[in-house]
Amino acid sequence: MSKKFVKPARKGLVVRRPNNGRPLPEDGDWVNWDSYWMRRKAEGSVVEARPPKKKPASGGNKEGSE
Repeated sequence: MSKKFVKPARKGLVVRRPNNGRPLPEDGDWVNWDSYWMRRKAEGSVVEARPPKKKPASGGNKEGSE
């Protein structure tokens, strides 16, 4: 089963996950792309989105600093 990153189509719209009833975060999340999410997309409740970029890890040794 493939995964897709989706988010609610409109701000304030609550779209619940079928497996636990929890709402999909407003900024989106990865979901298993199955018939439930296909229907949510078809009805306009969710849209496919780009996942946010991960921030690079900070800390550790920096070159040139002592």
